[in-house]
Amino acid sequence: MIQAQGYAAQQAKAPLRQYSFERRDPRNHDVVVDIQYCGICHTDVHQVNDEWGGSIFPMVPGHEIVGIVAKVGAKVSRYKLGDRVGVGCLVDSCRQCSHCVNGLEQYCIEGPTMTYNGIERDGQTRTQGGYSNKIVVDENYVLRIPDNLPMDCAAPLLCAGITMYSPLLHWKAGPGKKVGIIGLDGLGHMGVKIAHALGAEVSVLSHSIRKQDEAKEMGADKFYAVSTSLPTGHESFEELQGYFDLILNTLSVEIDWNRYLNLLALDGTMIVVGLPKKETPLSASPLINARRSLAGSGIGGIKETQQMLDFCSKHNISSDIELISIQEVNEAYPRVVNSDVRYRFVVDTKSLG
Repeated sequence: MIQAQGYAAQQAKAPLRQYSFERRDPRNHDVVVDIQYCGICHTDVHQVNDEWGGSIFPMVPGHEIVGIVAKVGAKVSRYKLGDRVGVGCLVDSCRQCSHCVNGLEQYCIEGPTMTYNGIERDGQTRTQGGYSNKIVVDENYVLRIPDNLPMDCAAPLLCAGITMYSPLLHWKAGPGKKVGIIGLDGLGHMGVKIAHALGAEVSVLSHSIRKQDEAKEMGADKFYAVSTSLPTGHESFEELQGYFDLILNTLSVEIDWNRYLNLLALDGTMIVVGLPKKETPLSASPLINARRSLAGSGIGGIKETQQMLDFCSKHNISSDIELISIQEVNEAYPRVVNSDVRYRFVVDTKSLG
């Protein structure tokens, strides 16, 4: 077994503390990765606090992992020592269902094996994430990080990047399409950059005016402060009725979906990529009135995630980050909840020592 060091929550809502644990020795198709950086996703906070139920402790979070290949199994063909690689939200799947066969491992019918807070396919071994110095993953679930992407700024692409890229591609964002991004956060700022690179007209729908200049620098064509507590909030909703072909809702807090559905044009779609803790009331009227659709999307498969990384490489897209040490993780969590980060925390795992 490989000895690993990380930071773990010992129980729900507990501060993360230093934690020693074991990774498996590499099997024939395994890659051992020396982790360099790991992004902090809002999902990490939800899981550590057991807000979705089913959390398993001790828990080492982290699924936005980049590092260097340190060792490979005897039959590994995709990677060699020294390669720059990434590990995203999943590390295995059944590989046999129609979804897996078609490159949609994130929707594996049996359920994918998540990078942390999951169980390996043996039904017993628990997975632990990237707030650690090493990880062992089957080569088929490892991504190649293009050379021109800074490794620290590339880490959030493994979740935030693919979470936005996948629905933008699936719903054909591009020239002539009007795309609205609700929320300029870790997810939203990646959505702006990717939608802009795809050639769509991009608008940010924010509850604050504070990030307007930054949104424009990222490629947003328009910015609307839509909080109903602001004088411009009601005006923006009136002005934008029936405007967008596509809206991506990145928020994991409750908002009035009905109001935003009314901003869609005929046959427009709103895609939900954030997961609120409470159920959201939904009226049929906004859907029926203009043949609109409400849909959801979750990360992406391995092939699509590599496609996203290559797309970001071509367009020089990476995440705007605040780099922190592992010792600062407990201070970072409340800032994530309060959207007080520009725009993704990334842990420098070398700080583990």
